[in-house]
Amino acid sequence: MDYRIFPPEELPEAIIDLPLSKSISNRVLIINALAGGDGVVTRVAKCDDTDVMLAALGSSDDTVSIGAAGTAMRFLTAYFAATPGRMVTLDGSERMRRRPIASLVDALRMCGAHIEYAGEEGYPPLRIEGTTLAGGEIELDGGVSSQFVSALLMVAPTMSGGLKLHIKGDVVSQPYISMTLGIMAEWGVEAQREGNVITVPHASYTSVAYAVEADWSAASYWYELQSFSFGTIGLRGLKKTGSMQGDSALQDIYRSFGIVTEESDEFAGVLDLMADPDLTPRFEADFSAVPDIAQTVAVSCCLLGIPFHITGLKTLKIKETDRLEALRRELMKISFVVDIDDSSIAWEGARCPVDGNSPVAIDTYDDHRMAMSFAPVAWYVPGLIIRNGEVVTKSYPDFWNHMRSAGFVIEEISVVEGEE
Repeated sequence: MDYRIFPPEELPEAIIDLPLSKSISNRVLIINALAGGDGVVTRVAKCDDTDVMLAALGSSDDTVSIGAAGTAMRFLTAYFAATPGRMVTLDGSERMRRRPIASLVDALRMCGAHIEYAGEEGYPPLRIEGTTLAGGEIELDGGVSSQFVSALLMVAPTMSGGLKLHIKGDVVSQPYISMTLGIMAEWGVEAQREGNVITVPHASYTSVAYAVEADWSAASYWYELQSFSFGTIGLRGLKKTGSMQGDSALQDIYRSFGIVTEESDEFAGVLDLMADPDLTPRFEADFSAVPDIAQTVAVSCCLLGIPFHITGLKTLKIKETDRLEALRRELMKISFVVDIDDSSIAWEGARCPVDGNSPVAIDTYDDHRMAMSFAPVAWYVPGLIIRNGEVVTKSYPDFWNHMRSAGFVIEEISVVEGEE
């Protein structure tokens, strides 16, 4: 289903109950399963990614498909490999079958895992025979995916010899590794970290009661909208300080775009996004720690007319789609000509002509973040169309309802006019 979006007649006004963090939820679900499933997890994110994780953990089938859920593929590969007696083929969507997983498989094999490729070498599907892993001392490239590191760390306490992990090179998405270690500690396993060497002892997780905090990545689309509109937006459920989510850096990033984050005086647990006219003339940053908000920030900069250069984005090419190329193509539809390479995106003010007589239709490439990062553009482009808008269910199923609550008019259309 495609969605045509019109902005509110007045400034947007809403308090948004953000979804819970799927990054925290998926880690908690794996660790709780490793602890015997006895923990009291009061709530987890309700979205496609956690749904497939829950289904997989509760399944006894010979084949488990996780669809397009990359986190589930990485975490479950390690989980099933470390579950003695479990025989399973772990599969996913066609896109998932093109996302490399060799680095994780090789690392698990060095720890004693029995994993074979059921298709193309280096890619899912995987045939896994669960066993007690030996562990030991291994190396892993930290520049491919922090989820590979997190997957290994979470199962490391079950390894008979524990695990000493040397992370080679630059580490991408560093806050997600810190998140994993922090949640492990809350479940009773303390790892030691010295630089890029992490040592996890052989130990048992302790079942605990756990409440998942709201998702800072989901907050990014509201920061974007507020930077365009200067409306009245409050976000419920976030930790202003002390969050284990790296994307809480949004507070500092969007300060450059005229948004100040303050705890609400009127509503408990709500952060108010306050407007400030002071905008940066240029934005430059390394996003290797926070790649999930790169699309939102890039679109924001273009629409605000702020030249930018964002680096540290090499993981974006192996996400749900090649996000850098997707950004380049879709920004051109609204006249912005950006430059990309394997790990960065930049805009120096270049514009191209567009057909003002045809509706602007943004392709989403089966990527939830493409849909949500472009949706606020309707503030400037009334009638903007987001193709396959239901893709937001991967992480934020209530996104369109929340847009409506802020005053946007959203029409469901089956075919974009002028197309067969």
